[in-house]
Amino acid sequence: MERHPAAETAKGGDLVLLVIEDDPADIFTAPEPPEGTGTRLRIRTARNLTEAERLLTDDIHCILVDLALPGRNDSDELAPLKHLLRLAPHHAVLALAAEGDAERAAAAVRVGAQDYLFRDELDGRLLSRAIRYAVERKRADVAQRQLTESRLRAQENARLERGLLPTPLLQGSELSFAARYRPGRSRALLGGDFYDTVRTPDGTVHAMIGDVCGHGPDEAALGVELRIAWRALTLAGLCGDQLLSTLQEVLEHERESEEIFATLCTVDIAPDGRRAGLCLAGHPSPLVTRRGRAAQLLPHEEGGPALGLLPRARWPRRQVELGGSWSLMMYTDGLIEGRIAPDAKQRLGQEGLVEMVSRQLAEGLSGDDLLEAAVARARELNGGELTDDVAVLLLGRGGART
Repeated sequence: MERHPAAETAKGGDLVLLVIEDDPADIFTAPEPPEGTGTRLRIRTARNLTEAERLLTDDIHCILVDLALPGRNDSDELAPLKHLLRLAPHHAVLALAAEGDAERAAAAVRVGAQDYLFRDELDGRLLSRAIRYAVERKRADVAQRQLTESRLRAQENARLERGLLPTPLLQGSELSFAARYRPGRSRALLGGDFYDTVRTPDGTVHAMIGDVCGHGPDEAALGVELRIAWRALTLAGLCGDQLLSTLQEVLEHERESEEIFATLCTVDIAPDGRRAGLCLAGHPSPLVTRRGRAAQLLPHEEGGPALGLLPRARWPRRQVELGGSWSLMMYTDGLIEGRIAPDAKQRLGQEGLVEMVSRQLAEGLSGDDLLEAAVARARELNGGELTDDVAVLLLGRGGART
């Protein structure tokens, strides 16, 4: 958070007051504060705003400006004060007025001064109290403005992140779609995990899920770049090894360091929905369920390395049979790296996920309910929130439709 030293109260030390008074023969002399306050009032004086600007330092707690100070704009009697407020936006400001000038004094507060004082009524106790009040009020104003700005930034970031989450392009497809996404970063909507689903003009449905190593905003931004690149390349007709090789080039150009890598799983489902091509780049294999059968992992023995690890890597595309009615779950490792019990060392893992989902299928869960239950159960087993990003994608056909 931005620090404003001028708006911080001196505790047990001196109060430093800058007085701006135009009459050299009538330089303001502050009365001494009452005894026993433990605070001395130190005065600095300036004859005009130009001189005051040179004296503005962070150790000044408050500025007392004479409203009778001549200004360049005769039509605006508060012009000198407004100019000072622009020069010292983080300092507490008190307006000094003649006793019969109450209306202008009140107007000074409306344009930004913390308070006003009448010259003829000043004494040490009143001045000391007014300075402290002005400093505390300014500090409260600064804190409120920072809080408002922080909320606005958070809302803007949320809108931005929400806009970067994918909208599946599945118009005309018979497949059902469901997804769950939970970033590991506190108060974030977007993490390093990413996914997408599109249907190309030939009727093929392409799905992808990936994970950039790390959890910060840079990793989240890289995940968005890879997702958008995947969608563009897929719609351009690339698939399998050619697509992943190009994505690796994107990663190598966009990553902050050579240690950054990304895992990826891509599936392209034929127009008839009965078979699919599978490519794995260091990513957990999808889980498939078929009517009347337990859940199982798709073959993963022929996968390639994560993107960004090997310059000339290859990612073979494996053909798998899905059948007439099926449900395909793609996920990131955040779902399976939680523990099987709060005090256990063993992770849930892929096999544990298969068993867990099989039980939930036996209970009649499917679609959104299945995803919700899977994430909730993994969190329950872990004994609390899962620390990594979690993304889960579910595609279904036939009796497995949502």
